[in-house]
Amino acid sequence: MRKRQQPHNEGNPRAPGQQRPNTCCLCWCGCCRCLWNEDRVEGPDRQTCTKMESIETTEEILQPTLEEVLSWSRSFEKMMHSTLGRNVFREFLRMEYSEENLLFWLACEDLKHETNMRAVDEKARIIYEDYVSILSPKEVSLDSRVREGINRNLTTPNSDMYDEAQLQIYTLMHRDSFPRFLNSTVYKSLMESKRGSPTET
Repeated sequence: MRKRQQPHNEGNPRAPGQQRPNTCCLCWCGCCRCLWNEDRVEGPDRQTCTKMESIETTEEILQPTLEEVLSWSRSFEKMMHSTLGRNVFREFLRMEYSEENLLFWLACEDLKHETNMRAVDEKARIIYEDYVSILSPKEVSLDSRVREGINRNLTTPNSDMYDEAQLQIYTLMHRDSFPRFLNSTVYKSLMESKRGSPTET
């Protein structure tokens, strides 16, 4: 598996006088505090981020139950549609240097639910720059046919232009990463902590 280095400079070139909103990728309203940059940003800019790799952490203070953790082992889909499940899976993917796969999937999910065409255009281009461009250190693995389709759609972006690419990465995580996740110390330690918790007995 190819190891990736976290980029030192994630800024994207902008037209003169044009700035991207100081918001998180998944809410775009400026109300969240992105923990992704907490260890890299100092000063007053520490509370916000402007990149697609951010994940909402509103449920981070919650803890999954033993029943929920067990259900993840039976259904990859169930885990992926659980914020708590994705957080644990993300921790594992970070250890494997493949966190960008989950971040790409989340960014595509966000794009599919966007209705403002100006925001669709902006988010679609950010996804391309962050995860599809061969120049990006967070480039995901897509076949040439899918890439060609994305390149054609990039001239007139739409909310479902990454559907095929998203499915390809989802399948990759399901078949490749998920089995290793279930056998990882991350998942096993969580299971042991839940089984040993007095609230779960």
